[in-house]
Amino acid sequence: MQNEHDTHKGHEHAHHGHGMAAMAIPAGKVKDPVCGMVIDPAKAAAKTEYKGHTIYFCNLKCEQKFLASPETYMGLEGVVNTTPSNTPVSVTGFYTCPMHPEILQDHPGDCPKCGMALEPVMPSADPNAENHELKDMRRRFWLSTILTAPLFVVSMSEMVPKLSLQHLLPHGWLGWFQFALATPVTLWGGWPLLVKAWKSVKNISPNMFTLIGLGTLSAFGFSLVALFFPQLFPATFRGHGGMIDLYFESAAVITTLVLLGQVMELTARDSTGGAIKALLGLKATTAHIVSPYGQPSAIHGSADPSASMHYGEDHDIPLEDVYPGAKLRVRPGEKVPVDGKVTEGNSFVDESMITGESLPVGKKSGDKVTGSTLNGSGSFVMVAERVGSDTLLSQIVHMVAQAQRSRAPIQRLADVVSAWFVPAVVLSAIVTFIVWAMLGPEQRFTYAFVNAVAVLIIACPCALGLATPMSIMVGVGNAARKGILVKDAAALETLSRIDTLVADKTGTLTEGKPAVVASLALSGLSEAELLGYAAALEKSSEHPIARAIVNATGAASVPSAIEFQSAAGHGVEAKIAGDVWRIGNADFMRAVGVAANAAAAFAEARRARGETVVLVAKQNQLMGAIAVADKVKATTAAALAQLKSAGVTVVMLTGDNQQTARAIAAELGIEFVADVKPADKEAYVAKLIAAGRTVAMAGDGVNDAPALARAHVGIAMGTGTDVAMESAGLTLVAGDLTKIAEARLISQRVMRNIRQNLFFAFFYNIIGVPVAAGVLYPFFGMLLSPMFAAAAMSMSSVSVITNALRLRMR
Repeated sequence: MQNEHDTHKGHEHAHHGHGMAAMAIPAGKVKDPVCGMVIDPAKAAAKTEYKGHTIYFCNLKCEQKFLASPETYMGLEGVVNTTPSNTPVSVTGFYTCPMHPEILQDHPGDCPKCGMALEPVMPSADPNAENHELKDMRRRFWLSTILTAPLFVVSMSEMVPKLSLQHLLPHGWLGWFQFALATPVTLWGGWPLLVKAWKSVKNISPNMFTLIGLGTLSAFGFSLVALFFPQLFPATFRGHGGMIDLYFESAAVITTLVLLGQVMELTARDSTGGAIKALLGLKATTAHIVSPYGQPSAIHGSADPSASMHYGEDHDIPLEDVYPGAKLRVRPGEKVPVDGKVTEGNSFVDESMITGESLPVGKKSGDKVTGSTLNGSGSFVMVAERVGSDTLLSQIVHMVAQAQRSRAPIQRLADVVSAWFVPAVVLSAIVTFIVWAMLGPEQRFTYAFVNAVAVLIIACPCALGLATPMSIMVGVGNAARKGILVKDAAALETLSRIDTLVADKTGTLTEGKPAVVASLALSGLSEAELLGYAAALEKSSEHPIARAIVNATGAASVPSAIEFQSAAGHGVEAKIAGDVWRIGNADFMRAVGVAANAAAAFAEARRARGETVVLVAKQNQLMGAIAVADKVKATTAAALAQLKSAGVTVVMLTGDNQQTARAIAAELGIEFVADVKPADKEAYVAKLIAAGRTVAMAGDGVNDAPALARAHVGIAMGTGTDVAMESAGLTLVAGDLTKIAEARLISQRVMRNIRQNLFFAFFYNIIGVPVAAGVLYPFFGMLLSPMFAAAAMSMSSVSVITNALRLRMR
């Protein structure tokens, strides 16, 4: 028989909001649930204001965001459930940076650290919603292209013998022609780039736009002074004929190419939010509220609920107006509006968007239904239980959004390099200028200037910064589509390295509830009749074994029983059609004088497999035996075999007795530890970690939460308790263990993709900067034009994002 704490684990989800629970903390301070640190607002790393509330950031820069007050704290992700007055506060209008998720503001703009356009914390589900930043960049790019094309053609034609187009312009007009076309491109088309560059200097946060601004303004400013005040330049800056070379076309082409890179980058980044957009698109938009007969309809929030209502009618209301306790009708072919329970009618519901199971699930009165699942041909009435941000779909969306903005430990390397990158590039440009000015060929100051600008332009810290977050965003979104919810990037990174999986038994490896697995009918009874009499005896009991027997009868009729008497923990007896019937264990039968020898072999064989056997008797005659067990999930064996083939050791940790645990472990071919108390589960995980193992823990109950939190990666079953899911780094929505192997594969692909991105970004800059500085010139006479440097710089970021997007094809 299973231990009580394992057998009777609750599987009902405790109702609490998406945010963290309120707790007592020192006045004026908040607590970071990520690192446990109490934050003094006066010493917070950063803060911002939103609708009268202050959002603080942890001093340890865990990059968790809070809507803070002296009494409460809660995670700020999409929708914060309650303020101190328990009033919902929407924060879906916030914007953040993919490279710096600690940046948060309630309006669009640029990141003060890297200059990139901020993205909505929660993308719009509207497929027609405009990306205003992308629209503006496209407009500037196309107008700049129209002006840059003739400038580029005329300027470059000089390099082709007998094809120079400069003779088409009157003498002395070439410089003014270049000035007229390059000025609107540089100062209007490139205005957002220059603003970003200025902000980087103002905020003392040098980034890619600092280098772009220095390069384009240097080329444009030099040309402007040379055009208007040529007499200021010494002979060393003059070429053949005493003319000073102008670089208007370089400034214009660089600006246009950077704008092209921005358009491509914004377009690619927009694609990374596809998972959340797809999830948001699953939501229903309206609900049919049912008016109870005999009283007016009550529409939540209406000033006069009965003004235009009639009794007993359905009325369409927006989804956001649905409140807990509301009666809703779901018609054939419609989406279930919110999470709740069926009260009338029956139907089949397609829950594939949650469970991945393609077959519709039958629903009748008392059954749970999930918002956004698709109703079949039947109609039913439900009572709303979870609405708004409390619905399962909303929690999935928030978890995905949070995970996409979290940072993997591997990001720290890029962060350290990026912090020193821009100063190093500026120093390289200065050194390049000095070396060419001192050692260069004729017109060495011109060579020095051009090569210094090329160094500034080609360097791309953005590629370094994007290498990790883009892969994380795509990988987390891809996992969500497969029913794997990743809580943070660190868990995803660690999952790729696990070598040991510790799994709870009940509800994780098994179904989590007992079921009849075999029966033995004696004395002329059929098995169906035996189950019918047993169900008649057990129908009033809430014991898990009793429920299993009642459920086994299905829709079959059950005899009526009267005069119930029970012997707690042993059995039950009652009268059926005048005869005394009994059901219970062997001790109970022995006590009432029923010989159980006829079922001894059956009982012994079934108990050896870890199953529980109950006996059924009429008067003093044994009528049969029923075996009940918590069945192994259909997918468990294949999932564990896949993990073991990948070199992962699987250990079952259970509170069951040795016999039951041994039978299950033998069936699955895994190691086991039995008779484990909840506190001992955490200790066992800690012991494995101390031995140098990288441990993942899979569980579904409240008693698994400490072990889930202790493991390197906690994996919760979506069919389990909220406490388990809060403690875990990953949640398997359908509770299917095959998803663990799939999640590990996704993790490995993401980490491989990140390493590819980092290698590309490092390799690009290590090679690009010296080439732009002119190291190949002494050997091959090769120099890199600032225009080609701009093209290469733009493509580096785009290449990193494109490589990350390859993960969507897996």
